[in-house]
Amino acid sequence: MTETKKAKPVPASNGTTNGAAPLEGYAPVMYDIARENADEMKQHYYQMVLLRRFEERAREMYTKAKIGGYCHLNLGEEATIIGLMAALQEPDYIYTNYREHGYIIARGVEPGPVMAELFGKEDGISGGRGGSMHLFDASKHFMGGYGIVGGQCPLATGAAYAINYKGDPGVVLCQVGDSTTNIGAWYESLNLAALYNLPVIFFIVNNGFGMGTSVEEHSSEPDLWKKGDSFRIHGERVDGTDVLAVRDAARRLRERAEKERKPAIMDVVSFRFIGHSVIDSDRYRDQAEVKANRLKFDPITKFEQQLREAGMIDDAYVKEIGDRVEGEVQAAIDFADKSPAPKMEDMYQYMYATDVPNIISDAERELFEARLSGGK
Repeated sequence: MTETKKAKPVPASNGTTNGAAPLEGYAPVMYDIARENADEMKQHYYQMVLLRRFEERAREMYTKAKIGGYCHLNLGEEATIIGLMAALQEPDYIYTNYREHGYIIARGVEPGPVMAELFGKEDGISGGRGGSMHLFDASKHFMGGYGIVGGQCPLATGAAYAINYKGDPGVVLCQVGDSTTNIGAWYESLNLAALYNLPVIFFIVNNGFGMGTSVEEHSSEPDLWKKGDSFRIHGERVDGTDVLAVRDAARRLRERAEKERKPAIMDVVSFRFIGHSVIDSDRYRDQAEVKANRLKFDPITKFEQQLREAGMIDDAYVKEIGDRVEGEVQAAIDFADKSPAPKMEDMYQYMYATDVPNIISDAERELFEARLSGGK
């Protein structure tokens, strides 16, 4: 029988309600939602619902074999993404791991080209060459998802070094998963970031599991925000189910990084709704606990309740957003369906700095085209 494992649950709050002292490592919650701009709050809600529905439909498209290869979804991490992106500014650079669909959409890329990339189509944001794990848009300073665990860390650190060297504005955001904090490249990057006073924020999406291994089983220091202590890097833990708590912490650390040229670590505690990837059965987690936690720690439900209590939204608005998002995601799927597949002769395009001659034989071309059309 497969052993199931339990991780420490996501906190219901940051421990600061009713004047209580914050839990260890947690940034204090300072916002008062009643004082927030209603239009901005409604936009955050819309974006969170959009990301949720996009990922739900992407999961469906994977089961229909329209998406191939690996596919890692952001289900349950909507507050983490939208809160972060609300804090970043236009000059900032973003490096992520392979679980990045929501990040690039929140950065401003339309859902259609993102879905087309998942489909491996020519109109995808990476020309159909990257797929789910390698989304990229230099115009948005979104420098790609990386399939190698920790592979983005040295690159993000180098980008922060370049910002300092050239005197450019902005900071670098390096998003990683919890298990990345055990990788050698992670520690090498922390060392250089501290040594050279680099404006980089290491943003840990701590969903409690690295694939099927809980944080307590893969890390000798499960308080991930402390992992920069030996480098004298400031760290904070944030409730990743609270979009405004994430926004405020990211905004504060971003300002610190830009003004003081100091790195920081954000340990953003969230709950992953499903397995590591679409094909992960998630048998290693107690499914009764997973079901209960989906209800307890759903960031959209949590934010919706806050907005209702503040009088910013009602049933009619929730339905309006649901209908709008349903149409937008379906339009993205239709766009991806209609987009052409990359041409065989363009197989080596974008691989090298200069174009290379077409070296595809007629036999290889026929085989490729037959497979595209469903033949063998």
